[in-house]
Amino acid sequence: MGLDKILAISGKPGLYELTAQTRGGFIAKSMLDGKKIAVNMRHNVSILSEIAIYTYTEEVPLGEVFKKIKEKENGEKALSHKASKKEMENYFSEVLPDYDEDRVYASDMKKMLQWYNLLVENDFTDFSKEDETEEKKDSKPKDKDEEE
Repeated sequence: MGLDKILAISGKPGLYELTAQTRGGFIAKSMLDGKKIAVNMRHNVSILSEIAIYTYTEEVPLGEVFKKIKEKENGEKALSHKASKKEMENYFSEVLPDYDEDRVYASDMKKMLQWYNLLVENDFTDFSKEDETEEKKDSKPKDKDEEE
C-alpha cells in the first residue's frame, strides 16, 4: 500500500486509511484510534500522494520528503511536531535544503512531521505511490520459463 491510500481530512485529526468506497463517498479508518468513519463528498479530503512541497526549483512530492526524513532518521520517528518554529526550519533545511521558505510555512512543517511520525508509529514506511510499486513488480526480469 502506498501513499495513495492515506488521506488527510480537514477538520479531523490525524491521518486515515482508505478502506472501502460507498455510493456517496468512502469509509476511512483512523490511524490514531482505529475507528472507522464514513466520509462523504462534502468533506475536504487530501490524498498524501498528491501533495507536494515547494522548493526554489520544483515541487517535491510529499513521499519524497518522507523518504528523505526516513533516511535521516534511519526509519525512526522524526523531530516532534511540537518543536519550535526555529527547530523545524533547521530540520527542514537539513532534509530539504532548497525548500521555499516563503511558501512553506511552519504550520506545513508541523503537519508533515506529525504525519510522518504517525505513519512510522503505524509501521507504514512505503512512501511511494501505489502505481509506482505496481510498475516495479511488472518490470522484474522474467524467468527463462516465462519467456517461452
